[in-house]
Amino acid sequence: MSVEAAIQSPRLIVVTGPTASGKTAYAIRMARELGTEILSCDSRQFYKEMSIGVARPAPDELAAATHHFIACRSVLHPYNISDYERDAMALLQRLFVSHSVVVAVGGSGLYVDALRLGVSSMPDPTPELREHLQQMSLEEKRARLRLLDPDYYARVDLRNPVRLQRALEVCLMTGRPYSQVVAESRPAPRPFAVEVRVVGTPASPFLPLSPDVLRQRIDRRVDRMMTDGLLDEVQRLLPFRRLNTLNTVGYRELFPVLLGEASLDNAVTQIKLNTWHYARKQQTWCRRYAL
Repeated sequence: MSVEAAIQSPRLIVVTGPTASGKTAYAIRMARELGTEILSCDSRQFYKEMSIGVARPAPDELAAATHHFIACRSVLHPYNISDYERDAMALLQRLFVSHSVVVAVGGSGLYVDALRLGVSSMPDPTPELREHLQQMSLEEKRARLRLLDPDYYARVDLRNPVRLQRALEVCLMTGRPYSQVVAESRPAPRPFAVEVRVVGTPASPFLPLSPDVLRQRIDRRVDRMMTDGLLDEVQRLLPFRRLNTLNTVGYRELFPVLLGEASLDNAVTQIKLNTWHYARKQQTWCRRYAL
């Protein structure tokens, strides 16, 4: 490391944006230019059994720059956001010894914020409250959260029962919106500067994309995933389909096909639609970051 690099403050550049917007290629190009390494903050690319459906970087992309948190765990051993923050902070501490800048990339907003802000300390629910919420249907949880915290409701993945339940637990334990409690219980500031680069939105100076172009890219990506063998990948995961990790776009739509409960054509159409809805939620989340 040069003397000039040694006296620079460590800096983390986070590349985020909607799915299919070109984040991976952009982050790799930046890492190569800066001579640094990449941390993934994608909540599904951790799992080695999930490749095609989560758009894991291709082997040549992984070889172009050193990546971390890619295919490092099994779906049988879930990895939560607190685990990720702990491991990512330890890794960054080591990387900043030899690199003045490190790049992170991913579209999972909670994991991006775990890097840049830290994981908030949330109150634990009583066993009675947890049991009560677990007995509620997904629709009931959605309706309750919409009343208690419309801001978080607009951003959360409404198909993720774990996140819905956690938000409701905090709302009911504190009597306040989950998003407000999170905002007020942030950890101490990071010991490094953070720059967020949002790609794939019309207003972004980094890889701007119109909604029509983004949707076309999503549709092409889904078609390419099917050609590359996504159905076979999902087939291998069929025995584990009830794991929350696999309650993910591209997987949950194909499990019914393999069980003889839906047609493949309809499932592919639904994957494209659900991916588009997810991309729109990612764009909503990204509005919190200054462009």
